[in-house]
Amino acid sequence: MGAVTRGTTGPDRLRRVERWLAGTQDARLRRAGDPLVVDLGYGASAVTVTDLQRWLRRVRPDVRVVGLEIAPERVAAARAAVAHLPAPPAFAVGGFEVPTDGDPVLVRAFNVLRQYESEEVEGTWDRLRGRLADGGLLVDGTCDELGRRCTWVALEREAGPVSLTVSVRLAGLPAPSAVAERLPKVLIHRNVPGEGVHDLLRAADAAWARAAPAGTFGVRQRWIATCRDLARDWPVLGGAARWRLGELTVAWSCVAPRRGRA
Repeated sequence: MGAVTRGTTGPDRLRRVERWLAGTQDARLRRAGDPLVVDLGYGASAVTVTDLQRWLRRVRPDVRVVGLEIAPERVAAARAAVAHLPAPPAFAVGGFEVPTDGDPVLVRAFNVLRQYESEEVEGTWDRLRGRLADGGLLVDGTCDELGRRCTWVALEREAGPVSLTVSVRLAGLPAPSAVAERLPKVLIHRNVPGEGVHDLLRAADAAWARAAPAGTFGVRQRWIATCRDLARDWPVLGGAARWRLGELTVAWSCVAPRRGRA
């Protein structure tokens, strides 16, 4: 179920979300009876699937990672590419129906929903959440070609969307709002006055400007000061340990699309 993506990929392109999964969702993975993880729509190369497996094995050595693609030729190419590995991930033909042996504890769908219409996103979310194991998590995200600017929505099986994370390469960052063109599909057209995500990015830019003096000690300290400033008025999740990585996570409630707007 779904459409074939452009397939753009590359080594370490999704390292920011992989680091986040390994660092913030480790308990979810450790307590899973079946540590099944799906990389949905991984693209024209097996590399993001093997990258994901490498990161998650640090948390759960027996993790089972499956890459799903609609295009059979991509699946065949991926299988051939990992055949020499001692314990490679698995690959199968599939889409939003997630045809796996067991219910996954994690499903990552990166740069997949961006090619769909905005009104199709929530229905797809519901379908994917329905395939999760109890306590499972879906991550729907977008990033640039080099993985330097990323955003993703985390959705729980039971609760639905719970958070939005922004993760950026701090060197050369002009302002937090530079990530706007890489917002998830459900939010990218909502970056307009009156919407929560627009207000968040404007507030982040203002905090970034106020934090300019901290830049004397490096861009990382400026970002940490920005996040600390935002946390006074916004539901910022996590703390300095995540901020120093160029991350900012907020509760979904503050950026959820407001009904009745185009």
